[in-house]
Amino acid sequence: MKFRPCIDIHNGKVKQIVGGSLSDQNSKAVENFVSEQDAGFYAALYKKDHLTGGHIILLNPKGTDYYIEDCTQAKKALKEFPGGMQIGGGITEENAVSFLEDGASHVIVTSYVFKDGKINYDNLNKLVSTVGKEKLVLDLSCRKRNGEYYIVTDRWQKFTDVVVNQDTLDVLSEFCDEFLVHAVDVEGKASGIEKELVRLLGEWSKIPITYAGGVGSFYDLKLLKELGKDKLDVTIGSALDLFGGSIKYSEVVSGLGQDKQLPESE
Repeated sequence: MKFRPCIDIHNGKVKQIVGGSLSDQNSKAVENFVSEQDAGFYAALYKKDHLTGGHIILLNPKGTDYYIEDCTQAKKALKEFPGGMQIGGGITEENAVSFLEDGASHVIVTSYVFKDGKINYDNLNKLVSTVGKEKLVLDLSCRKRNGEYYIVTDRWQKFTDVVVNQDTLDVLSEFCDEFLVHAVDVEGKASGIEKELVRLLGEWSKIPITYAGGVGSFYDLKLLKELGKDKLDVTIGSALDLFGGSIKYSEVVSGLGQDKQLPESE
C-alpha cells in the first residue's frame, strides 16, 4: 500500500471539505480546513518526500470564475512537481492535453465519461485517442444506494446508473491506467473507512486503485491494508496534521512511503 498525497482546491484555496456537502449553488461546502499556503507549497513538500502519483482535484464547476482560480492554484503545484501529480476536475477532451503540458502525469476524469447517468463511450474513446490510455485515470467515486455503490458525478452530487463491481472494473480498466475511488459518504469525515467498498476493491487487482475516504487513524490504515489485501493505495486528507488533523504526515510518509511498519496507535 502506497501513500498518494492530495491537494484539493475549492474557491481558489487549498481546502479539506466534507465530500458529500459540495453544492454548486453559491459554491458552498462544509469546510474542515482552509490552508494559508498555496498549492505550490504542498506540491514542493510532496516532491521533497518523493511522493509521486498523488492527485490535485479542482472542486468548482468548469466555466466559473472560481474554476479559473482553482486552475491558477493547480498550475503552481504542477510547476513545483512536474510529472509528479495527477489532476482532475472539469477535464474534457478539449483541455486534457493542456493540463499534461502544464506538468500533470495523468488526467483524472469522471463527469465527462459518466454522462447522463451512463458510460459515454464516445467521450471515453475521445479521451483515450487524445491523451492515451497510459495518461488517463478514471474516477469511480461512489455512494451507496440500495445496497450497491453507484458512481456519482458533478462534484459527487448526481447518481449515475453505473455500479462499482467486478464487471465494471474489468470493462473500464481497458481504457485507463488507474482508478481513483472516493468513498463519498465518508469523505472528509475521518470517521472510518467504507469497509464493504474496500473489500470489493481488494478482490480486484488488474490496474492500480487509489482509495480515499474516512481514514482517521493508523488503525484505519491497518484495516485498509488488511481488507484491501494490500492491493490498494491510499489518500488521506482531513485527518492529516498538514490539514489540521491528528495523523502525523511524517509518520505516514515513513510508514507507507518506505513500506515500514505502521504505528500501533489508533
